[in-house]
Amino acid sequence: MLELPTDLPADLVPLSWLIGVWEGTGVIDYEAGDHRFDGEFAHRVSFSHDGGDYLNYAASAWLLGEERTPLVAEMGFWRLSRAATAADAGPGLLPATTVAAPRAADDVEELRNSGGGFDIEATIVHSDGVSELYLGQVRGPRIDIATDAVVRTAGAKAYAAASRMYGLVEGHLLWAWDIAALGGELASHASARLARAE
Repeated sequence: MLELPTDLPADLVPLSWLIGVWEGTGVIDYEAGDHRFDGEFAHRVSFSHDGGDYLNYAASAWLLGEERTPLVAEMGFWRLSRAATAADAGPGLLPATTVAAPRAADDVEELRNSGGGFDIEATIVHSDGVSELYLGQVRGPRIDIATDAVVRTAGAKAYAAASRMYGLVEGHLLWAWDIAALGGELASHASARLARAE
């Protein structure tokens, strides 16, 4: 049974079903140039919160086999899309310039989009030198996001775009990740089925 925290900031309620540690396996299947990448991998994903209006995200994956080859580690932040106000801190270490009442469920409800969901943004940084800004929506227990921007270091491999889908199905977190990498077009890359870790 899924138990949701009761002490969440109102802005996190639409994303609350993600909170926890999820573990499982998935498959890679991606073709770039004359090379096909495939195999089974183990995956661990964590969504947590520290009282802010965002979720902390961390994930790592490794190929299954005798050597457990690391694939990538990611970390980032997920939140509902809304304009920053004078009551929000930032950018950088700049404090808020005014104090506002805590946001309530009615404030969040005003953010609902015409499709019945909530627009979201996720910033994800990979250990291999890639940074992504995803935009999309959460609608019930399903999230669809696509890159709005990808930045990579000079030494990172070619990576141009991505989309991800997350869904809660029968108590499991299912996800699929499409990428445009190594000169290839946006195509199916990996998918996994994860269970909530005890």
